[in-house]
Amino acid sequence: MVRMTRLSLLLLITLLNCNPGLAATWYVAADGSDETGTGSPGNPWASITHAVDKAGDGDEIIVRPGTYNGRQSLRRQFDEPVLVRSEVPYAARLRHDSGAALIVFYGKNITVEGFDIAHAPSNTGALVVQIQDLLGKVSGSDGGLDPVVSGITLRNNIIHSSTNNDLLKINNGAEDIQVEGNLFFNPQGSDEHIDINSVIGVDVVDNVFFNTSARPNTSSFVVIKDSNGNDDSVLGSQAIHLRRNVFLNWYGSIGQSFIRIGEDGTSNFEAFDVLIENNLLLGNSEALMRTPLTIQGSRDIVFRHNTISGDLPSRSYVARLIAGPANPPNEEIRLVNNVWSDPYGSMGSEALLKADFIDAPLGQTSSASLDNNLYYNGGNPIPLDAKQAIDFEDDARATVADPGLLDPAKLQVPIWNGTSFADGSASVREVFERLVWCYGSADALSPLVDAADPTDSPLEDILGRARDGSPDLGAFERLSEVDRVFADRFQLATGCP
Repeated sequence: MVRMTRLSLLLLITLLNCNPGLAATWYVAADGSDETGTGSPGNPWASITHAVDKAGDGDEIIVRPGTYNGRQSLRRQFDEPVLVRSEVPYAARLRHDSGAALIVFYGKNITVEGFDIAHAPSNTGALVVQIQDLLGKVSGSDGGLDPVVSGITLRNNIIHSSTNNDLLKINNGAEDIQVEGNLFFNPQGSDEHIDINSVIGVDVVDNVFFNTSARPNTSSFVVIKDSNGNDDSVLGSQAIHLRRNVFLNWYGSIGQSFIRIGEDGTSNFEAFDVLIENNLLLGNSEALMRTPLTIQGSRDIVFRHNTISGDLPSRSYVARLIAGPANPPNEEIRLVNNVWSDPYGSMGSEALLKADFIDAPLGQTSSASLDNNLYYNGGNPIPLDAKQAIDFEDDARATVADPGLLDPAKLQVPIWNGTSFADGSASVREVFERLVWCYGSADALSPLVDAADPTDSPLEDILGRARDGSPDLGAFERLSEVDRVFADRFQLATGCP
C-alpha cells in the first residue's frame, strides 16, 4: 500500500483543483482568508462570493459551520452547475446587517444548499435573499438578452426572520429558478415569504411556510405577479409551479392569503400559466385571513389536488377571484379535485355580511370553474351566494362529506431556534413529512379515496409518490393498507396531536 504524506495529499488536491477538465472541491470557513487562502481543506477561503468567483464548471464549494457576516454575491455564469453546500446542514449561517444576505444578480447554474439565512437583528435594508436578472442588461438596455440569470436552485435552506421586506424575492426577468425543500418563516412588514415578480419558469416545491404569532401586517405567504409592466423583459409572470408545499400557522394581514396571484392592478395580466397542485394548507391558527387563495387579474390558472383543512377563520373559505380597476378580468380559472374541510362548521363565517364560500364579484372573472371537489363544513350546509360569478352549486360533481382528516388545531409549529426544530424533527424534510402524514392522510373509508377525476390529476402526490389509476382527491394518495398502517404508526411515534 502506498502511503501519502499530508504534504503530498494537499499537493494532489491542489493539482486536481487546478485542472480545468476536472470538477474540484473547494472549502470556505469563517476563519479562512480570501487574500491568503487557497480554497483547500487546510487553507480555506473566507467568503462564498470569493469561492464562486474562483470556481469552475461543475465544482463543489463546501462551507464549514459558523456565522458568515456580510453579503454573499453569486455573480459567475457556469455551463455545468456549481454546488455551494453547507458542510453540516443549517450550521453555516449567512447574516447581513444592511439588506439582502444573499444575492444573485449575474449568476447562472448555481445551487445553494443547507444554509441558515436571515437578517442580522440590526438590519434596516430590504430582503433576505434576492434573485433578479441584471445579467441580461449587460449586453443591451432592454434586458432579456441571453444569457440571463437562470438555473439557480435554493435547496434545503432555512430562510427566515427578515427585519424588512420579503424573505425571498425573485424578480426582473430571472428564469428557470428552483426553490426546493426549504423552510420559510417570518418576513417583516407588508411583505411575503416569496415574491415571484415578472419572471419565467419558477418551480416552488417541497417547502414549508409559516409565521410565528403576532405578525399582523405581513402579506400573503407566496405572491405571483408583475409589478413593473414593460420595464423588464417579461410581461406577466409565467410558467410558475407551486407543487407539494405545506402552508400553516397563518399570522398576517386580514386582507391576504396563503397564496396570491396578482396584486398590483396593472393593465396586463399579472400572471398566467400558473399550476398550483398537491399542496397542504392547514388552518391551525386563530388569526383571520381574507381567504386561502386570491387570484387577481390573471389567466390560465389551475388549482388542483390541494388539501385545505382546519378552522381557518376567513371571509371566504375557498377563494377570492377579483380584478382591480385597471386589471383585465380573470380568465380560465380552474379549481378541480381539491379538498376544502372545515370540521368546525364555520366556513367563511367571518365574512362581513354572511358566511361566504367564495368571493367572486360579477364582472371581475370572465371564465372559472369548480369541478369534482370535496367540501365539508362540519355537518352544516355549504354557504351559497347567487351574487357571485361562481358558487358551490356550479360544481356538478361536488362531494359533501367528512374526509376524516386529523384536525390541525393543536399541531406543533416547527419553529427553528438556531439549532433544532420545535417539533423534534432533524431536518426540513422530516418537518415536511411529519405534517403531511399527520394532517394530509386519510383512511381507507375516506370519501377522498379513488374519487378524483384521473384526466385532471398529476402523476404524483404531495410526497412525490406515483398516484394509482384511480387517484384520490386532495394532495395525498393512499396507495395501500400499508400506507394507513404506516401513517398510524407515524402519528403514534411522533405524537401528532
